Amino acid sequence: MRVMIRYTVRPEHVERSVAFLRAVYADLERARPRGLRYDTFRLDGGGGFLALIESDGDPVAAPHHRLASFQRYRAALSEICTEPPTVAYLDEVGSYRSE
Repeated sequence: MRVMIRYTVRPEHVERSVAFLRAVYADLERARPRGLRYDTFRLDGGGGFLALIESDGDPVAAPHHRLASFQRYRAALSEICTEPPTVAYLDEVGSYRSE
């Protein structure tokens, strides 16, 4: 299942958001969970972020949800966001060289 999550953080919290994300990715590198692909992008160099998650099974049960660093980041989003996370489930129509 593929999921896209988009959100915007307040300008004064962009670097805090990036620091949270770096901690999540460091933990993912250590844990190396199987069946997960997780990418985060900053949009136009501003406070917008886009996450693309691909996981085996139910995306709510994806392995990154069990990381303490991810739980801290998720909890902080309610205070640092100007636009709360919106989730879209993606149904692939086609792809070219997307590995």
